[in-house]
Amino acid sequence: MPSPAVPADSIVALLQALVRTPSRAGTDALGPVVHCMEGWLDAHGLAFRRLQGPDGEALGLYAEVRGAQAGGPWTVLDATLDTAGFGEAATWTSPPTEPRISEGWLYGRGSADSKGGATLFAHLLQAFSHERDRFAGRLGVLFDLDEHSGRFGGARAFFDQPFDDGPAPRPDGVIIGYPGMQRIVTGGRGFLRARLAVHGIAAHSGATRQRGLNAITRATALARALEAAGPPAADDAFGLPPQLTLTGIHAGDGGYSQVPDLCELRLDLRLTPGFTDERARELVRRTVERQDAEYAAAAATDIEWTAGWPAYRVPDTNPMVAALREAGRAELGISLPTTVVGPSNIGNYLHGLGVPTLCGFGLHGENIHAADERVSLDSIGPVYRIYRDALYRLQRA
Repeated sequence: MPSPAVPADSIVALLQALVRTPSRAGTDALGPVVHCMEGWLDAHGLAFRRLQGPDGEALGLYAEVRGAQAGGPWTVLDATLDTAGFGEAATWTSPPTEPRISEGWLYGRGSADSKGGATLFAHLLQAFSHERDRFAGRLGVLFDLDEHSGRFGGARAFFDQPFDDGPAPRPDGVIIGYPGMQRIVTGGRGFLRARLAVHGIAAHSGATRQRGLNAITRATALARALEAAGPPAADDAFGLPPQLTLTGIHAGDGGYSQVPDLCELRLDLRLTPGFTDERARELVRRTVERQDAEYAAAAATDIEWTAGWPAYRVPDTNPMVAALREAGRAELGISLPTTVVGPSNIGNYLHGLGVPTLCGFGLHGENIHAADERVSLDSIGPVYRIYRDALYRLQRA
């Protein structure tokens, strides 16, 4: 087994440089953070490919090293370089782009989610580039610049476009470096969304005889019915229950004197293997039809669906899971549990492409998407060694 030496100082230095470079999705120009990572890769002799959108905008970076044997697995490590917003600056104890180190923590937006993972993966690629004769197959790192927008533009640009003038890439497995070192996340709930246009009959709010039909009243009744109908209980084999959440309501553009004749509800449904897209749509349709029957004087409710992703879970028997568990046991003395998460991620999308994806094992972080986001410096060594050990187990020469 190669030496598990950890380049901790270099990892911290690159992480500080990335945190100093603001890269909020939808707010900051992303060129500077791209140049920061490109400069590091270039300085360490690692060739990379910039992933671009149709207008030439940078969406991500991909770099790869190949081992001594061509027949080994192709594993891709994925982390995001864009971040959530800062929120209210006054709630931070130091500026969000100041990578302050205090009592074993490095603070700053993106330190945990997921510039820490990107930094770790870059150094793992560098280590493997010096030991190509000791592993088989291919090891790649993918840095997405469009994750926190929800578009996953970098990952989509990589997986949807031909690679090296061949077919679109289909690695044997992907591991996403989301923070958390106490478990291996092997899947996530899916999602489906809908916009419900609930109709009423307009009238003057001061009228005594023609009172119309208030779309807000009708919509709130529908909202209560949807919540009462609810999805089924948790699928024990999956581990998390499905969810139905009303996330928005809008009506009343006619001012104070008009009974509104349209009210919009927004609905988010979280899917599991037992509560599929088809079952979710049927639940909403049935509930809407029952409510519409009680308000026959107005037009039926319109449902506009926004397709999402199905739920998925990688089996515990997958080689990536086995390798991480074995490496975790060697480093930590425990068998890392596997679990699924509530939010969806690019792993749901890759599942549909037939690419097994683990969507969480990484550095220990706190206050993700909140003020004073931070990452534990003490977690760098163990997580680095676990990944390195797992990758060598997975890609033995």
